[in-house]
Amino acid sequence: MRLIKGFILMAYPRIWVTSTVSMVVGVALAYGKTGQFNFYWFIISLIGLYCIEIGKNAVNDLADFRSGVDQAVAPENRTPFSGGRNRVLVDGHLTIGEVIIIGVVMLAAGGLIGLYISFVHEPALFWIGSAGLFLAVAYSLPPFQLSYRGLGELVVGLTFGPLIVSGAFVTQAHFLAWEVILVSLPIGFLVANILFINQYPDYEADMSGNKRNWVVRLGKARGLMVYIALFLLAFLSFIVLFLVTGNPFWLLPYITVPFVFRTVKTAVLFHNDIPRCIPANAGTINIYQAIGLTMSFSAIIMRFL
Repeated sequence: MRLIKGFILMAYPRIWVTSTVSMVVGVALAYGKTGQFNFYWFIISLIGLYCIEIGKNAVNDLADFRSGVDQAVAPENRTPFSGGRNRVLVDGHLTIGEVIIIGVVMLAAGGLIGLYISFVHEPALFWIGSAGLFLAVAYSLPPFQLSYRGLGELVVGLTFGPLIVSGAFVTQAHFLAWEVILVSLPIGFLVANILFINQYPDYEADMSGNKRNWVVRLGKARGLMVYIALFLLAFLSFIVLFLVTGNPFWLLPYITVPFVFRTVKTAVLFHNDIPRCIPANAGTINIYQAIGLTMSFSAIIMRFL
C-alpha cells in the first residue's frame, strides 16, 4: 500500500491534463485538415505520453530532493502548485531507489511505445518522440539539468507545444503541415506560463538550491513582465493564425480575456503573498484548459467550412 500510494502521489495524474490538452489539439487539427481520427493510435499515444510524464516526474523529484529544493519550501509557501507538492521523498512515501526504478521503467515504457508507433504506424514520430524523451530527462538530471540553468521554461514550452502537438498530428495525419507549428505556439506559451507562475511559491527554496529559473534570475516583481508577455504572445498567435488561415474561429480564445485580466491582476497584487496568489496559479491552468478547448473546436470546425 505504501508503494501504491507513493506511486500515485509521484505520478500526480491531475497534471496530466496539461499534456492531454496538447494532444487533443493536435488530434483535432489533424481531423480538421484530413477528416481522419484513429482511436486506437490516439489511446496508445496517450499511454506512452503518460508513461513519459510519470518518468519525468520521478527524475524531477529526485533532482529537487538531492539539491535540497523540495525540503527548503517553507510551510507557509506549500501549495498545490509548489515544488515537492506531494513530498514523495521528503515524507518517505518512496525511497530514492524506488523513485529511480519507477523513473527508469516509466521512461523505458514510454520509449518502447514510441518505437512501436514509429515502426508499425508512423516513422516520423521516432524523431519527435526521441526529442521529447531526451528533454524529459535533460530537464532535471545532470549533466544538463536544464531547469536549473534557466532553460526549463523553454523546454516545457517546446515540449508541450510543438513536440506534443506535432506528434499527435503526424500520428493521425501521416504528414506535417506548417499550420501545426503555428497552432502549437500558443499552447507552448501558455504551458510555459503555467510553469512560470508555479515557480513563485518556490522562489526562496529555488534560490537556496541554486535552481536558476527565470523567476529566480529576475526576481518576483520583474518576473511578472515575462508572465504578462507570455499571455500577450499567446493571444497574438491567434491573430496570426486568423490572418494566415482565414479561419475566424481561431479568434475564439479571446472569450477568455476577462478571465486572463482577473488572473494577471491577482498575480500582480499578491505575488509576494503566496496563499492569496493561489487563484493566479489555478487561473493560469484553467485558462490553458479553456483555450485548449476552444482551439480544438476551431481546428475541427475547419472540416466543415
